[in-house]
Amino acid sequence: MHKSHARSRAVARSSLVLAALALGCRADDGAGAGSTGSTGAEATGTGVVTGAVGSTSGSTSGASTVTPTSGGPDLPPARACNGDPALCERRFDEVVFPCTHNAFSARDDGFQKINANQHHGVAQQLADGVRCMMLDVSDDAGTTVLCHGGCALGRVEHSAVLADIAAFLADNPDEVLTIIYQDDLPVERIVADIEAAGLAARTYTHEAGAPWPTLASMMDADTRLFLTAEVGGPPPAWFHHVWDLTWDTPYTFHSVDEFNCELNRGSVDNELFLVNHWVSTVIDTPSEPDAVTANAYDVLYGRASKCQRETGQLPNFVAVDFYDTGDLFKVVRALNGLP
Repeated sequence: MHKSHARSRAVARSSLVLAALALGCRADDGAGAGSTGSTGAEATGTGVVTGAVGSTSGSTSGASTVTPTSGGPDLPPARACNGDPALCERRFDEVVFPCTHNAFSARDDGFQKINANQHHGVAQQLADGVRCMMLDVSDDAGTTVLCHGGCALGRVEHSAVLADIAAFLADNPDEVLTIIYQDDLPVERIVADIEAAGLAARTYTHEAGAPWPTLASMMDADTRLFLTAEVGGPPPAWFHHVWDLTWDTPYTFHSVDEFNCELNRGSVDNELFLVNHWVSTVIDTPSEPDAVTANAYDVLYGRASKCQRETGQLPNFVAVDFYDTGDLFKVVRALNGLP
């Protein structure tokens, strides 16, 4: 082949390679855009940028709303931490997690209308995108169970719920979960079930005063379960007393007009913030009709962002009844500054 022809073809091949690399770089730029969280937003006290999205309608499922973007033509998809690559390098205390109040108390699992706070059980909640669950653990005839009110109105064995959580974590290595126990049992009984489920090895231990890890580092260490309790505490070190690390709003409201951001438990100096956001009936039972209004985007985002402005703290856990009604997942994405 003539040398000038060979040189021309080599130059052409080089140009094609450079063009392909340029396209890959542009794909990378698009994948990282969400990490800035700059959707017309305000900065939080933790340095995370948050903001609302333009529409007030959307899917109720948080698990399938994000598809990891490509890192380039010859690279694997970008890692998605709790559903989005933009969350991977954020610290745990810089992330908002969708949370279910009395997560176990579900109509699908036999709880009665008078005391059911959710439609679907824990396994379905995890599949749909819930990443924080509030569980009431107690004793029923010597068995460690989850009940809301009298166990005659519905009960689920603690070990069964932990089995669902263990299976989810095993199948989903890029997810971080939180449990907040209302514990009416000795710590030892709860810990025994956690160990029997094989979850103790996956728990995260937070040391007082230490910086919180990023979601990616929790995943790399496979310490992806953050366990807390309202009454008990360590030991073991991974069984945290929630009010040493978290503070929350009141939780008894009988209309959306009563919602506020006042301190209920814990200390405002704590690094994590729980917003309790549900409406109860006048006899303090779950109100499914009120969830339609309470979980609507304008109401839920409006209250959570108001609490953030008033306190200077990101609402790390946004807890609701009937999570599949309304816009919980869309609100959490907006609070996380994600499109």
